[in-house]
Amino acid sequence: MSKTAPPSFHQLLELTEKDLQPVVIRLKALILEVDPNTCEVVRLGERAATFGVGPKKMSEGYAFILPHKNWVNLGFYQGAALDNQNALLEGSGKNMRHIKIRSLADAEQPGLKQLLTQAIAERRRALGMPHSKE
Repeated sequence: MSKTAPPSFHQLLELTEKDLQPVVIRLKALILEVDPNTCEVVRLGERAATFGVGPKKMSEGYAFILPHKNWVNLGFYQGAALDNQNALLEGSGKNMRHIKIRSLADAEQPGLKQLLTQAIAERRRALGMPHSKE
């Protein structure tokens, strides 16, 4: 019995506006710089990729990349719990927050790596996982 391959990041990239594809690629690279062992799950129906300490979106995911027509959201599932000292996070939901990334320059903003590091630590703590060694 053959199984179909899970959706790939490349497929998500194909659904992304051409001018935003470099932004999506850079955001993924940024996440991998902070967490080389991230668990990536692409959900084409949601047009997004989740990154987490495991494959479960809402409980193990810490961040997501969601391309729109004119920007890319770098989202944080538990963003309300993060220290937003650089005032980058937007949103008013109970937990989720996001940053609108419109260019490669936006993807290099100081504070993005810090937010990703915080988000990973928050998920590991919440799930009782040991902290990763830096």
